[in-house]
Amino acid sequence: MAATENTNRNAWGIDGVVGMLIATALLLGILFYLVSNAISIQKAEATHYYDPAPIVGSLDNVKMISKDNAKFAFVDAK
Repeated sequence: MAATENTNRNAWGIDGVVGMLIATALLLGILFYLVSNAISIQKAEATHYYDPAPIVGSLDNVKMISKDNAKFAFVDAK
């Protein structure tokens, strides 16, 4: 069986330049969405910082594996 040449080529088809442009636009759209969400989250969380003042007691009593370590932890941001 002889191999046949594909003469039905189209550089502007979905697997050519148009497909490359669609893929590039899709990736840039995803990048824009993720960056804009990251910026908005950073702006929202910039006012909810952790304050080290609520540490209770001395950290000398903290053990490596203990459920009592929760009382020495930071208070969650609001």
